[in-house]
Amino acid sequence: MNETQKWPDRLWIVRHGESAGNVERERARVAEALTYDFGTRDADVPLSCLGERQADALGRWFAGLPEDERPDVFLCSPYVRARQTMQRVLQQCGIDCDRIRYDERLREREFGVFDGLTRLGVRDRYPEQAQALDLVGKFYHRPPGGESWCDVILRLRSVVDTITREYRCDRVLIVAHQVTVLCFRYLLERMSEAQVLEIDRQKDVANCAITGYGFDPALGKAGKLVLERYNFVAPLVQAGEPVTTEPDVPAGPK
Repeated sequence: MNETQKWPDRLWIVRHGESAGNVERERARVAEALTYDFGTRDADVPLSCLGERQADALGRWFAGLPEDERPDVFLCSPYVRARQTMQRVLQQCGIDCDRIRYDERLREREFGVFDGLTRLGVRDRYPEQAQALDLVGKFYHRPPGGESWCDVILRLRSVVDTITREYRCDRVLIVAHQVTVLCFRYLLERMSEAQVLEIDRQKDVANCAITGYGFDPALGKAGKLVLERYNFVAPLVQAGEPVTTEPDVPAGPK
């Protein structure tokens, strides 16, 4: 082990597979509805049937890596759709699911009063908040009872501290949510608000897409993590599974 290295050797950050909530939100969007309802709280929304297949395909991709290149630390959002994704990945790899470490700091962004509303619904029910969102932007705007991107970033800063303290030189797999993936990029690559929002504007993070980093000891005083791939969906394409990108976030300018 390199005593000066503070980062993992590898870090993969993955958005969960397609959820029943993603499907319902898309139906509401197409119908130009104001609300959507999947009959449970957001934390309990499960994977769709397609999401299960996407997670299995992702797991087969990880299982196909050489044994000494596969993840050996598994961190996961406690939300059901993330838990199911990680569990299915590990099952494909023949790894005991008891090794998963669930961390509430990796949870989805909390939407507050916007929860269950489409973009049209936000503008109809909360026109003043919609106007504030347009003016301030989702990086800083906090819906009543919810979180801004900055709030998510604040809790993820402590996750990064945990990773550098407990998992240096390991190979870490994280399964979480779309905003989580983007906020990790903001932190790990020291981005500005404009840079991370431009990445978000260009394309949503696909379900089961991989954002991967590798440790480069030649960078900086003690080495750094370097982005190797982003929105990598080859495992799904190779398995013949559809790539889905319906966002978790119900409202916000692009």
